Amino acid sequence: MTKYETSLFADYHQFYIQDDTDVGIDGDTWDKESSERMLAVSRGVVAIGTARNMDVPVEIHLLDAPPEREFEDWDRVCECPLEVTSGRLVIAGCTDYFPDAMRIELAAGMYRVRVSYGGLDTISADGLDGDDRYRIELWPSTDQAITIVRPA
Repeated sequence: MTKYETSLFADYHQFYIQDDTDVGIDGDTWDKESSERMLAVSRGVVAIGTARNMDVPVEIHLLDAPPEREFEDWDRVCECPLEVTSGRLVIAGCTDYFPDAMRIELAAGMYRVRVSYGGLDTISADGLDGDDRYRIELWPSTDQAITIVRPA
């Protein structure tokens, strides 16, 4: 496993992981269903919804195989596909300056993405403070389903 840690400005309550050559997510992708699961998926892009529109901690784990199904430390867990054709994964807030965004080298191909959301119940009344955290796990897979593995 290779692990990366960062903090992202989750403007509009979201951040992205995407193929470096993709153009981003269309606003129409955030429909009622994707908003409820806090995850919107488009070709080459996964948009992760957040509990706050502030800086949030994010871990990215690159794996060779599916991880264990240990969800007790997480409030919500979702999975989806992601195609990476460029060999570079970009991790960015939706209003970040894209050329300066974090990039991770990985083999081109199809991946399964597991997004785990923690601390969702720690958000202050004004929505500015909290201990929410987000873990992204990726491994090679051709599974195309978008699933809520652990609902909130």
